[in-house]
Amino acid sequence: MLPSQALLPAVVFALTALQALASDTFIAAVYEHAVILPEPTEEPVSPSDALALMNKNMDVLEEAIKEAAQKGAHIIVTPEDGIYGWRFTRESIYPYLEDIPDPAVNWIPCTDPSRFGPAPVQERLSCMARNNSIYVVANIGDKKPCNSSDPKCPRDGRYQYNTDVVFDPQGKLVARYHKYNLFVVESQFNYPKEPEAVTFETPFGKFGIFTCFDILFYEPAVVLVSKMQVDTVLFPTAWMNVLPFLTAVEFHSAWAMGMRVNVLAANTHNTSLEMTGSGIYAPAGARAYSYNMKTEDGHLLIAELDAHPHLSPSSPPAVSWNSYALSVERSSQNDHEFTGIVFGDPFTFTELTKPGGNLTVCQKDLCCHLSYKMAEKRDDEVYVLGAFDDLHVVEGQYYLQV
Repeated sequence: MLPSQALLPAVVFALTALQALASDTFIAAVYEHAVILPEPTEEPVSPSDALALMNKNMDVLEEAIKEAAQKGAHIIVTPEDGIYGWRFTRESIYPYLEDIPDPAVNWIPCTDPSRFGPAPVQERLSCMARNNSIYVVANIGDKKPCNSSDPKCPRDGRYQYNTDVVFDPQGKLVARYHKYNLFVVESQFNYPKEPEAVTFETPFGKFGIFTCFDILFYEPAVVLVSKMQVDTVLFPTAWMNVLPFLTAVEFHSAWAMGMRVNVLAANTHNTSLEMTGSGIYAPAGARAYSYNMKTEDGHLLIAELDAHPHLSPSSPPAVSWNSYALSVERSSQNDHEFTGIVFGDPFTFTELTKPGGNLTVCQKDLCCHLSYKMAEKRDDEVYVLGAFDDLHVVEGQYYLQV
């Protein structure tokens, strides 16, 4: 028989889980973090210096996690690069990496920190989750040794992954995701041999997770929704608000609406790189969002979401986008259609010349249709609708439709 003092936390956790299970909604939080960056260097710093920087960022994240938990949040998402930042070479990031095991090992780093070797970052994140009884989602770096028998093994004998981790309210590692679609500046990382479709069950729905650039690709983003049937997507990101992908708020909100899932998007905050825009999005629209290019402050967002949005009466009905696209009458080419280069890609554009209406622009077999109404338009502004359907080569070769 367990002593009463040891039994009490288990009883409280069980009651909390039952309460969440009985509810059709949950409280979500995301934190947009102004990351404390390392000094740029090509030489690795010492492990103690690397940990000191990461602890400074985790100090900030811990305060946000405590506040979210005090306000009733069941889960909080923190940004990509939120613990160690960027400005790394493959060699200089190594002291910041830890060996992150498969969650199947049933591990609580907070109570058993040395089971898989030194893991101070995982230990602290696990304790943040456990001490505040909240799911914590964070982005860190994973390292895995390899040898010459593996033909893809890098010359330095290790794989390095941009990695999301999730700890449950007991502090247990319940999810690990290795980013598959790396952006051009992420030469310090490897991508896994196969894309990973990572999901986990909670008392308030089925969750999936991927990172930043992944959202533009079929795998893993669309697979999680269409095949794995997740209710909510967790999305740590370091999103730069540049064309052709609009700003973070518009794009991520539209993705949630189009996919009919919840999206918890936590962005890094750095105005010099135009990084801002975090939100808690439902299929019917944004429940909370923030976009701040004026200050360097972090920001916590909290909102209530339906646990199973596709079953909620507040969610919009499913739309057959293929049927809708086929029903749209294509407008004929006009004097306002032109080509232009964005990120090295030749887009086909058409200008929005009227206060409102319908427009279609096509490139190859990809057609984009827009129904719009302008609230206002300044004389020094030009709005266009564009499409690109081809092989993108500037940042590595991959097929892209925008």
